Amino acid sequence: MLEQRVSVIGAGAMGEALIRSLLGRDLVSAETLMAADVRRSKLDEIRQRFGIGVTADNREAARFGQVLILAVKPQQIEGVLRQIGPDLTTGHLVISIAAGVRLRFLESHLPEGVPVVRVMPNVACLVGEAASGFSLGRWAGDPEAERARRILGAVGQVFLLPEPLLDAVTGLSGSGPAFLGLVIDALADGGVACGLPRDVAVKLAAQTCLGAARLVLEAGIHPAVLRDMVTSPGGTSAAGLQVLEERALRAALAGAVRAATRRSQELSAGGSEEEPANGRLS
Repeated sequence: MLEQRVSVIGAGAMGEALIRSLLGRDLVSAETLMAADVRRSKLDEIRQRFGIGVTADNREAARFGQVLILAVKPQQIEGVLRQIGPDLTTGHLVISIAAGVRLRFLESHLPEGVPVVRVMPNVACLVGEAASGFSLGRWAGDPEAERARRILGAVGQVFLLPEPLLDAVTGLSGSGPAFLGLVIDALADGGVACGLPRDVAVKLAAQTCLGAARLVLEAGIHPAVLRDMVTSPGGTSAAGLQVLEERALRAALAGAVRAATRRSQELSAGGSEEEPANGRLS
């Protein structure tokens, strides 16, 4: 269990997923967790569902928590930082999941010496299967990295990376669910064309992707080895793979990740309020 009290500022889908996972994994108790949000109805719902403290005052949340998780939209982040800044000390840890908001910006709106961590999660955090990257600010060291890893690990896998690589995380795991949604839909279309009921085809396609991912992650099977495991000479998989290679699926997916990464870089550099990949989760 974490020794520090935690405040989650922003109780939208992402904030609620973190609250649920932190409690469910016994990383915090209800007495050491608080949620802040401007929506009174949402706070009432959170209090009834999880039995934790709630507030509409971000400064109250900052005074309560030693770890502050900022789960608000990028266009709201500056206002939140200005509100909580006067109450923060070097003993706090600020974890931001605001898409595209860089460490330099976060630190410039907080007192000097406050440790900051920037995170790029993805939509699968809603089911505890996120693929997240995080980077450390100037005043965050090994203890803060370990604390962030434990918190973010409650909703999936997490990787410590230099901040410039978070754009690639956005392009791959942030945008990846959209790409895989297209893949699942296309596989299901193929199944329907071959006579399967639509609902069965969708579930078969989704479960097939899930099973393949678990073989890679849990059994440690390399994707190329997985391909060879189910591909016999002249067999069904070989016939299907030939079509995918002829139609350049591999190049298309790799190109999609590169394009999404470039767009993330453009949005971060330009200070756009458009939200890449995970923005609608806040």
